[in-house]
Amino acid sequence: MIDKIKLEAVLDKVRPAIQADGGDVELVRIREDKVVEVRLKGACNGCPMATLTLKAGIERIVKEEIPEVVEVISVK
Repeated sequence: MIDKIKLEAVLDKVRPAIQADGGDVELVRIREDKVVEVRLKGACNGCPMATLTLKAGIERIVKEEIPEVVEVISVK
């Protein structure tokens, strides 16, 4: 089981960079298949760079810190 507190702490590490561009990230849920669902908010919502932010930024750092995470996806 992926520790929600640890995951929130990792998201807190990336949050300042996202907030600097007017966006934010919210943890929605951790699925049983170890996929993490997040919601991109603020300026990230609808931004053409949101996928890059999600995969190259958020997902990369989360998987470095918590290797059991399979994928990070964005949900509405």
